[in-house]
Amino acid sequence: MSIIREENGRLTVCYNNETMWIEPWGENALRVRACKQCQMPTEDWALMNRGNYPAEIQVTSEGASIRNGSITAKVSRAGVLTFVNQEGKVLLEEYVRNRSDMRSPKCSALDIDAREFQPILGGDYSLTARFESDPNERLYGMGQYQQPYLNLKGCELELAHRNSQASVPFLVSSLGYGFLWNNPGVGSVTFGKNLTSWHAVSTKVLDYWITAGDTPAQIEEQYAAVTGTVPMMPDYGMGFWQCKLRYQTQEELLSVAREYKRRGLPISVIVIDFFHWPYEGEWKFDPEYWPDPDAMVRELKEMGIELMVSVWPTVDYRSENFREMKEKGYLINTDRGFPNGLRFLNDSLHYDATHPGAREYVWGKIKEHYYDKGIKIFWLDEAEPEYSVYDFDNYRYHLGPNVQIGNIYPKCYAQTFYEGMEAQGQKNIVNLLRCAWAGSQKYGALVWSGDIHSSFESLRNQFAAGLNMGMAGIPWWTTDIGGFHGGDPSDPAFREVLVRWFQYGAFCPVMRLHGDRMPHQKPLGTERGGRCPSGGDNEVWSFGEEAYEICKKYLFLRERMRPYTEEAMAQAHEKGTPVMRPLFYGYPQDSQTWEVEDQYLYGDHILVAPVMYAGQTSRQVYLPEGAVWTNVWTREEFLGGQTILVDAPLDRIPLFVSDATLAELLDPR
Repeated sequence: MSIIREENGRLTVCYNNETMWIEPWGENALRVRACKQCQMPTEDWALMNRGNYPAEIQVTSEGASIRNGSITAKVSRAGVLTFVNQEGKVLLEEYVRNRSDMRSPKCSALDIDAREFQPILGGDYSLTARFESDPNERLYGMGQYQQPYLNLKGCELELAHRNSQASVPFLVSSLGYGFLWNNPGVGSVTFGKNLTSWHAVSTKVLDYWITAGDTPAQIEEQYAAVTGTVPMMPDYGMGFWQCKLRYQTQEELLSVAREYKRRGLPISVIVIDFFHWPYEGEWKFDPEYWPDPDAMVRELKEMGIELMVSVWPTVDYRSENFREMKEKGYLINTDRGFPNGLRFLNDSLHYDATHPGAREYVWGKIKEHYYDKGIKIFWLDEAEPEYSVYDFDNYRYHLGPNVQIGNIYPKCYAQTFYEGMEAQGQKNIVNLLRCAWAGSQKYGALVWSGDIHSSFESLRNQFAAGLNMGMAGIPWWTTDIGGFHGGDPSDPAFREVLVRWFQYGAFCPVMRLHGDRMPHQKPLGTERGGRCPSGGDNEVWSFGEEAYEICKKYLFLRERMRPYTEEAMAQAHEKGTPVMRPLFYGYPQDSQTWEVEDQYLYGDHILVAPVMYAGQTSRQVYLPEGAVWTNVWTREEFLGGQTILVDAPLDRIPLFVSDATLAELLDPR
C-alpha cells in the first residue's frame, strides 16, 4: 500500500521507490508529477503562473483526495488516480490491471501499471502513462499533424517535431477537461478506443497538468492562464502578406512591392526568403544581391509595407561565425558520427537555442544586421529544427539529450528573438515560425504549417491542423496559400486550388501567399547567396485574369475585416481564445457542432465553410442552434439548428454571420 500524506499544500504519494506529487496549479487545475529519484526534478517547462489556489486535502484509511475548485483527484490506497469534476463525474482515470485491490472490478492477473518507469541501462527511464478510454470521447488539440482528422480519438501521434509537424501536447476533451503532457521529450501518444497511452522515450519524471471546465472556452482560458497568451497582433499583421520562394535580388522584391501599389492592392508585409545571406549562419544580407538594405527598408516603409526576413538556425561550416560558436559550445552536438545537422548546400549545425549564451549571440548578429536597419519582424524557418536524418537519439543540446528535451527547441528559438526585441522596447511582437511547443505563444510565435503539397488533399489536412493548433493553445497560425511544393500558375487545376485556398486564407489568423511555384528560376551565381535557385512567379496576378479578379475580391474583403479581426486578436491576447475555432467552441450545447469537421468560426460571428474538393460548386452547411444566420452573399436568413445546401461558385466561399450587420462589411453592394 502507498504512504499518502499532505505536505506543503500538496498531496504526496510514496510507493515502491516512486514519489508522486499532486498539487493545485492555476484555476480548477492540478499538476501531477512522479519520479523514482531522490529529488523531484524542478523544471516547470510549459507551466508558469501557478497562482495562489489553496487545495482542500483529505487523507483517510481508504486513500485521499485533493480538490482545487471544480476538479478533484482521488487517490486509492494502491496509489491509483481518478479525476472528477464538481458534480462527481469521472473525467479521467488511470488504467491499472493488477492484483493491488482484490475488491476492484479491474483487479487482473495482467499486471499492467498506470505509471510504468522502465529503467534505461546506465541512464534514466522510458516512461508510459496509461488512462482509461471512453470510446465516445472526442479529443482536440495536440498541435499540427498532416492528417485530415479534427477529432483525434483513434489516432496515434508522434510526440516529435518534423517539417510540417508540430507536437504541442495539450488537448481539450468533450468530457470536460484539458490535459497537458508537460514533457518536452520525444515520444508518442495513442488515443485508443480501449486505452489512452502516453510514452516518453527517455525522461526523469512523469509530469502532466489537468483542468476541468464547463465549456471548451473555459478550459482553453484556464490553460492560457498558466502557459501564457500571445501579444496583441500588430496592425500590419492583420493585412495581407506577400511571399514567394524566393526573391533573389533587392530590385526584384521592390518591383513586386511597387506593382502592388500601382494596382492599388492592399499589402501589409513582404518577405525576403532564405539565402539572401552569403552562408548559413551569417545573419546578414549578401551585398552582391542586396546592395542597399537601408534604402530598401525606407522605401517599403514609405509604401506602408513591413519587411520580414528569413532566418535559419543553421551554421555552415564555412560561415564566418562557425568556429567561434563551436568553441563556445553554442552549436547542437551529435553523440556519434560526423557532426552534421542539416545539409542544404553544405554541412551545417544548428545553433543551440536552449543555451542562453547562444541565444544572446545570435540576437546580437540579428540586431546588428537587420533590426538596426528597421526590420521588426522575422521568419524563423527550420524551427523544429529540421534534420537531414531524424535520428533523435543522436543530437544533444545544452539542456540535455534531444530525446529528453528536444521538443522545446522551437519555443527557445522564438524566445531568442522575442526577448531581444522586447529589450529594445518593441511591443506587439510577432515572428513567423515553422514549429511550436506548449508555451511558444507567449513569445509571439505565429506558426505556419510547413512545406506542404499544393493540392486539395493537402488543404484538407491544413484545415484540421489549423483548428487543432488553436485548440492546443497556439492561436496565431497560417499556411502557405496554395501549398508550398509544386503548383504551376498556368495549370487550370492548380489555379482552382489556389483560388479556393486564397478564399480560406482570408479567414485565417494571418493571410499569407507563399509557395515554390513551377517552373523554377535558375541560380544567379555559383558563390554565396547566388547559389540558391528560386521558384516561379507567385503574386496575385500570376494565375490568370479570372483568378486575379477573385483574389482581388478577397484581398479587399480581408482589408474591410480589420476591425473585426482586431477584436478576435484581442480575445487571443487577453484570454487565449483561438482566432479560428471549431463550431463547438462557440456553441458547445449544440451536440451537432461536435460532429462537424469541415466548417469553423472566425471570431465570434463569422461561420466559414471552405470548398476543399476539385470541381465542387455547392456544399452542405450546418448552422448551429442559438442564432439566426445570414448568408453573406445572398442576405438570406436562416434559423440555426439546420443543415442547408449552399451555392459555392468559384468566386464564392460559403460565409454566414450571426450578426447581420457584418454581411454588409463582408459584401458591400
